[in-house]
Amino acid sequence: MEVVGWIVVIACFIVSFVGLVYPIIPGVLFLIGGFLLYGLFFSFADLSWWFWAIEIVFVVLLFAADTVANALGLKKFGGSNAGMWGSTIGLLIGPFVIPVAGILIGPFLGAVIAELIFERRTVGEAVKSGVGSLVGFFTSTVAKAGIQIVMIILFFIAI
Repeated sequence: MEVVGWIVVIACFIVSFVGLVYPIIPGVLFLIGGFLLYGLFFSFADLSWWFWAIEIVFVVLLFAADTVANALGLKKFGGSNAGMWGSTIGLLIGPFVIPVAGILIGPFLGAVIAELIFERRTVGEAVKSGVGSLVGFFTSTVAKAGIQIVMIILFFIAI
């Protein structure tokens, strides 16, 4: 049963990283789920209150990194709030419409279309905003991957 427990915990960690590039998967929930499943399979005694306090801070950092990186990427390239919403919608819809490539094409097109329709930007300005959404997405993904790695390292230190 111990082997099954570890397989399930590690699978949750792997799925959390898949959620970095496939945003429909709530990666942070799988990460926390892995911690909770460890407690259920083995023991919560290893996971002290300081572990949970630090992990909660990192969960907040995950959400902040996602929001801030996307917003900064878009704003740095001249995007607006409409572009940010368009990018977010494109990020959620893109992978379903265009498997694999939709993760990049979706946010780009979402930002461009939103800038063109709602902000009345020129095509050049809208495309620049779309590029900003991609820069924000990549920056966000790298930041979240780093945070998740630190969270897992802290987990292994705690146990």
